Amino acid sequence: MLYFLGQLGDAVSAFNVFRYITFRTAGAVVTALFFVFLFGPAMINGLRLRQGKGQPIREDGPQGHLLTKKGTPTMGGLMILSGAVFSTLLWSNLTNGYVWVVLFVTVGFGAIGFYDDYLKVKRMSHKGFGGKQRLALEALIGAIACYAISQLGPEPYASSLLFPFVKGLAVDLGYFFILFGGFVIMAAGNSVNLTDGLDGLAIVPVMVAAACFALIAYLVGSVNFSDYLLLNYVPGTGELSVVCGALIGAGLGFLWFNAPPAQIFMGDTGSLALGGALGSIAVATKHEIVLAIIGGLFVLETVSVIVQVASFRLTGKRVFRMAPIHHHFEHLGWTESQVVIRFWIISFVLALIGLSSLKLR
Repeated sequence: MLYFLGQLGDAVSAFNVFRYITFRTAGAVVTALFFVFLFGPAMINGLRLRQGKGQPIREDGPQGHLLTKKGTPTMGGLMILSGAVFSTLLWSNLTNGYVWVVLFVTVGFGAIGFYDDYLKVKRMSHKGFGGKQRLALEALIGAIACYAISQLGPEPYASSLLFPFVKGLAVDLGYFFILFGGFVIMAAGNSVNLTDGLDGLAIVPVMVAAACFALIAYLVGSVNFSDYLLLNYVPGTGELSVVCGALIGAGLGFLWFNAPPAQIFMGDTGSLALGGALGSIAVATKHEIVLAIIGGLFVLETVSVIVQVASFRLTGKRVFRMAPIHHHFEHLGWTESQVVIRFWIISFVLALIGLSSLKLR
């Protein structure tokens, strides 16, 4: 909403700053951060009262979790979602279609995750929303979002897959773009969901990825920067920098309460929503391949689960002591803080590699 103050800049010069994406992105970070700081404690207390025993802890997981994490409330993603959505609506240009598409995916995936968390807490079991029904809803949301993106995107790249390193190298996917983009969004959401298993493990890589895509969205959404840096120009996507800023701010606020020992877990409510948001931003900016690099930690976690399940079904043997892979390292004797910080380092390195693939001059 504050964007529209920039339209008064000709009459009141002080309002000119609201025209600038960089200023509004910074404003989105700060607003989301303080929103979570302000309302976070009340949300935690409310969720703790309503959930009683908190999130069910895996009995086959590291035994230390049964002692240190038992009774911790879940659905902390509500803190992230409320802060990010409020900040986005306050600072972004609400006439921009990409903003609404990303919000649609974020809130939609968050609603699916919320229902999943609700069933787990109610049943005190890890069995939440049925897998097929959940994936079907995610696919539907992803398909709708990708159709909208294909209508918003510029020709000739509206339904194309673009490749890093080479400007203009594209493969027109036609209607298959909706399936491909929907898969990217679904994969991103569920990959972050699998990574969310230790205090602070998922939220920092999410913020790192959001920071990278804030830069990417700003560059590809600028006709001047995209031309100079040999990037494909996607008009309108620069506004997604503001959305990324809101995600970063809300994530920072959540990390304050999620730092070990966590006062609250984000749950599927947060992990699905954050992953879906990153996936939809990557599809909108035409940097799906770069997302796989920047979010390489999420890919690693997902692959570890796929390998573990495939190996056990085919041979009856497990490759890892436990999947996702962060639990494998816990079983090897790493402390929770060692796993989390070392995985953060991997996330930062992969982010640098992903940004280098943009082929900046």
